Amino acid sequence: MSTTVARGAVAAQKVSNRWLVVVGAVLIQLCLGAIYAWSVFTPYLEDKQGVFQFSKTQTQAIFSVGLATFAIVMVLAGRWQAKSGPRIVALTGGLVLGAGYLLAGLLKDALFGHFVNQIIFIGLVGGAGIGLGYVCPIAVGIKWFPDKKGLITGLGVAGFGFGALIWIKLAGSWGHLLDADKLGVSGVFTLYGAIFAAAVVIGSIWMVNPPAGYKPAGWNPITTGATASNAESVSLMPRQMLTRAQFYAIWVMFIFSAMAGLMVIGNIALFAKERLVDVSALSPEAAIAVAGTAMAVFYSIANGLGRIAWGVISDRVGRKPALIAMCVLQGIVMLLFFWMGGNQYLLYLGATLIGFNFGGNFALFPTMTADLFGAKNVGLNYGWVFTAYGVGGIVGPIMAAAIRDANLSWVSAFVIAGVACLVAAAIGVTLKRPQIEGA
Repeated sequence: MSTTVARGAVAAQKVSNRWLVVVGAVLIQLCLGAIYAWSVFTPYLEDKQGVFQFSKTQTQAIFSVGLATFAIVMVLAGRWQAKSGPRIVALTGGLVLGAGYLLAGLLKDALFGHFVNQIIFIGLVGGAGIGLGYVCPIAVGIKWFPDKKGLITGLGVAGFGFGALIWIKLAGSWGHLLDADKLGVSGVFTLYGAIFAAAVVIGSIWMVNPPAGYKPAGWNPITTGATASNAESVSLMPRQMLTRAQFYAIWVMFIFSAMAGLMVIGNIALFAKERLVDVSALSPEAAIAVAGTAMAVFYSIANGLGRIAWGVISDRVGRKPALIAMCVLQGIVMLLFFWMGGNQYLLYLGATLIGFNFGGNFALFPTMTADLFGAKNVGLNYGWVFTAYGVGGIVGPIMAAAIRDANLSWVSAFVIAGVACLVAAAIGVTLKRPQIEGA
């Protein structure tokens, strides 16, 4: 037995209750979900009378760099946690994430100026920390709960969605920390950095793999029917997975589905501010408050619940039908969202539905990866699948902001995203379980 395997077995013995893994996963993901709180900062960053005075495209560039770095680093994190175990990778992720926010807050406009500093510290460093930490709870959870992959993945990543609620409301209407007479943007970055580092380090305590060959008492994998998969019978490595058409099918589906939700996350405050002022005659301040509620309450809660709900649904009906249904529903809502955005209550409804469907991506795509290519190497393989999220994170937010900076209507961006989701659903219809020799 290798030293790494021996250490893993000892660590697994310390997890006397596998549900502690879920507790640690949720704690970690609450902090990693800070990236979805970006919309609370954008009005302050764009304020032409404020300190930063960024363009819409600049605010989304920081967000997109963070998303892309998150996705790219996940590939490296998957390889590292497969060799060294998930605990050290998760712990490092927390420290890196915390350092990124701390440096963004403490250095302010020193070194390179406000915009470049935020690209580096929030985008590159913070995004890298999220990428390191994110894969560990998913990979560990699937291994401890092969009998409830959809539910546990949903619960684990639900914290990511709910985290946005906490960090948005704390900075905004709960704590008013972004107000000029309180902490402001740089002060909030500093505070959040310290919290993230401490909380993720605590959550990493339970990030250990089960013993080799672990199965829950009384559980046997299903080999036929709608919920059957390759998860327990195959163990493809990334180089093998990358030769399969199924990888590219779910990769493109993920790009299109993630693009829609990320576009809304990054731009909802800017979009709602304009649309509600024009259509409902709200003041800019009232419109921003409505947008904050739409994102922090309706979108964020639905995002977290969607991760759990779509995971449970997929455990019952199968991953493929769940993915198709999620993409179709998201496509329809995106096509209607421009018109919904002119009314406060329809904005809340649209944000809820988009958040609910967007959350489903993070329950369905990792479990689909395990079902198609095997659960053993899901930490390695899902990192490659997740690069689609990075592509969607660049295309969606920047596309919408650039369209508006060019004085074109927001409607163009929402129609593009809606059609993309419907194309993703069509790709899902063609998706078949790969035939693997010996499986």
